[in-house]
Amino acid sequence: MQPLIDRFISYATIDTQSDPASDTTPSTEKQWQLARKLVEELRQIGMQEVQIDQNAYVMATLPPTTDKKVPTIGFISHLDTSPDFSGTQVRPRVVENYDGSDIVLNAENNLVLSPDYFEELKRYKGQSLIVTDGTTLLGADDKAGITEIVSAMEYLIQHPEIPHGKVRVAFTPDEEIGRGAHKFDLGAFGADWAYTMDGSTLGELEYENFNAARAKVLVKGKSVHPGYAKNKMVNAIGILTEFLAALPQHEVPERTEGREGFFHVHKLSGEIEKAEAELIIRDHDRQLFEDRKRFLTDLVRDINQRHGDFATIDLKDQYYNMKEKVAPVFHIVEIAREAMESLGIVPDIKPIRGGTDGSQLSYMGLPCPNIFAGGHNFHGKYEYLPVESMQKAVDVIVKICELTASRSW
Repeated sequence: MQPLIDRFISYATIDTQSDPASDTTPSTEKQWQLARKLVEELRQIGMQEVQIDQNAYVMATLPPTTDKKVPTIGFISHLDTSPDFSGTQVRPRVVENYDGSDIVLNAENNLVLSPDYFEELKRYKGQSLIVTDGTTLLGADDKAGITEIVSAMEYLIQHPEIPHGKVRVAFTPDEEIGRGAHKFDLGAFGADWAYTMDGSTLGELEYENFNAARAKVLVKGKSVHPGYAKNKMVNAIGILTEFLAALPQHEVPERTEGREGFFHVHKLSGEIEKAEAELIIRDHDRQLFEDRKRFLTDLVRDINQRHGDFATIDLKDQYYNMKEKVAPVFHIVEIAREAMESLGIVPDIKPIRGGTDGSQLSYMGLPCPNIFAGGHNFHGKYEYLPVESMQKAVDVIVKICELTASRSW
């Protein structure tokens, strides 16, 4: 598995963190470095029609090895890493034959990756893990996916006896800030359906995700000397605090699971004259999602009725549950399930408590379920990647291509 390890580390050490405050595509110049590296590498392994556009979207073609009429399928991963944690000077380390005990990531800072806290570590005893040095994220989200796609294409090129139809691959910028599909050229990609390699644990297969929106609540107040403030001061912080206190306290990320939705306040600032909160709204059920948005607008209306028109809310939908678009073509999920089962992998079909490029692409006309890439604890210093899971993901990609070609269309 050394070539897989080397390939992943060559990607992971390139800083590709995206920036939600930027209005360019890609949102950061540094994403170009990995995009251009992939163009070079795809050409080297023998892919055809390798292209990169003005927004750093990379696409390439694996020509068919069969004369049968076979749908064109695609595999997609994203270039960027999360802005939530540093991706600068990533120093991956390989822990071979993991013995099931604590892994010291950074002795100086007393940072330990422990199975006592991260219980899923126990299932990887005896395997090779790629970990961080405790100062950055690892970038397995989604450089593991990129590694797996490139490696699977290389394997298929080296084994032309494996029958498959035309396969398209794509690598997108800015997925972590919700813009990975915004400038995706669906016509140029030309696939009948695709899979994002952007899941976590071995066996994950997902075709449901959250409906998602973001909200900005702004309160404008009036500052008056506190000694003379009666009936004059309007404290924006106090009004915003009233709004936050009215949110359902049990409907937050840390108290929900499965298909349970939530409100998540992720940014807060305030002074007497101005206070602002940013939050995200998530729910798998479309009606409950709409109810959640209505709840927020009604809450702001009620607060204004009590205090005057000092509060405003700006709501914007981000993406929707891909299930609505995937269900009519469910055979694409069944092919992925069959691929896993044929390789001895138990499929873990469950809803994504988040979103992928695939959710937006599905609504754009490209049905796009999500498959495991193998990593754990994304977006932070405790991120790790079992190498054996990466290898299994490569095998799944190859098998999906083979199974698609074996069917009658």
